[in-house]
Amino acid sequence: MWMIVLFDLPVIEKTERKEATKFRNFLLDNGFGMIQYSIYTKLFSGKDSCEKYYKLIQQNLPSEGKVDIITITDKQYGNIISYQSTEKVEKNNLNNSVYSNFLLKKIRLMLPISLYFIELHQTYYN
Repeated sequence: MWMIVLFDLPVIEKTERKEATKFRNFLLDNGFGMIQYSIYTKLFSGKDSCEKYYKLIQQNLPSEGKVDIITITDKQYGNIISYQSTEKVEKNNLNNSVYSNFLLKKIRLMLPISLYFIELHQTYYN
């Protein structure tokens, strides 16, 4: 299961920026990877594993703004269609340089999550 946390937080006042930064750091410190500045993801072994984080996120919400949490399966995550600029990033065309550059960026972002999943897998199956 993938948990995707999306948020729109006010950052006009200094105190708002501090709260937004604190929330982003909370997500990073808890193993979430940044996909975009206000979109973070984390891979879990199942829906039950997500329950703890629903509560943790709720306990660390900033005083203002909106936070959404979406939980999807690994297969659904793999079916995401991505665009870079105006070009669609084709997942089935590995010779496409746009896709290759996009994939390299995603790999760099997803590496911490992948390492977490490998560690989790080894814990359960070794």
